[in-house]
Amino acid sequence: MPAQAYAGKKCVCQLRRGICDQSCVRDMLETPLYIACLKLSGRRCVVIGGGDVGLEKVEGVLACDGEVALIAPEAVPALQQYAEEGSIEWLRRPYGGRSDLEGAFLAIAATADSEVNIAVYEDAEARAMLVNVVDVPPLCNFILPAIVRSGPLAIAISTAGASPALAKRMKREIADSFGEPYARLAVILNDARGWAKATLPTYQDRKRFFEGIVNGDPDPVELVREGREAEVLDLIEAAKESAAAQTA
Repeated sequence: MPAQAYAGKKCVCQLRRGICDQSCVRDMLETPLYIACLKLSGRRCVVIGGGDVGLEKVEGVLACDGEVALIAPEAVPALQQYAEEGSIEWLRRPYGGRSDLEGAFLAIAATADSEVNIAVYEDAEARAMLVNVVDVPPLCNFILPAIVRSGPLAIAISTAGASPALAKRMKREIADSFGEPYARLAVILNDARGWAKATLPTYQDRKRFFEGIVNGDPDPVELVREGREAEVLDLIEAAKESAAAQTA
């Protein structure tokens, strides 16, 4: 349920207006966001809501190897399938309060019931844990950006909640510009990290080594795009010899 649905109800955001006057929505572009990438592997993540939006959030957590607990009386067929195959835990009932968040790293509320969403937000805030109520920035202490993924490459696009539609357009355009060749190059360069750490003594030495490859001529991205990965490996070996000689 969008943030506008809370107008006139009891204020639940950090501004504590008494009755919601949408101040937080109007001012959200002035709130600086600390951008971070979270490791969800092995962490319990609770999603409340079994509709299509809940499915989207569940799949986002699964893609990052998080452990999903879905809380919803009913669920769309795809979520039912995830539960049946054991990919998620499905608690087939309404949200039951703060105890449902026990042991959880983060919570995402994706219901159409504003009272449930408010309860999830308040319970999570009381536990000082991460919480996101879909499409309601005032009931979030973190937001979920649009993500372009290709292999190890992940590019996040955020409009600070102001325009998800614009973020989606940017996602499409960025995916067209930065895709598989960049992801493949990231994998190739990762293979050189062990050598760099063992051989080059300082951070600045390692920085020069990798930036010399990435920004060099010929362009390694174009070489990968053209299927000339062997030449990329030759560039890396030449860079290793040069860097080792400079630090000897």
